[in-house]
Amino acid sequence: QAQLVESGGGSVQAGGSLRLSCAASERTFSRYHGAWFRQPPGKEREFVAAISLNGAFLDYADSVKGRFTISRDNAANALYLQMNSLKPQDTAVYYCAASTAQYSYRKDALRYNYWGQGTQVTVSS
Repeated sequence: QAQLVESGGGSVQAGGSLRLSCAASERTFSRYHGAWFRQPPGKEREFVAAISLNGAFLDYADSVKGRFTISRDNAANALYLQMNSLKPQDTAVYYCAASTAQYSYRKDALRYNYWGQGTQVTVSS
């Protein structure tokens, strides 16, 4: 059973950058698709980015395309989210997630088996 722990959140001014990391306890992390979701204040959790088992396929929410980059290192059992050109509307709690479901379900939070505890990202204008 995988356990996920996020790190790298914090406060930054608009236009700045942050890199989120997600460490997985599962040594077979390469068996899981990975993703990042976020929950803005007062809103529902939303999809941010996903990456397939071997990193060959990537997908992003329209709101972050061109600014965020998802990546993974299966040897290190880790998932990353590089966030550039941050905007105040990116303020949210960010969660990493892992799934054994088909990659076609990557945007469906209900399909993810494991979740991290979340890390706060605050972007000020």
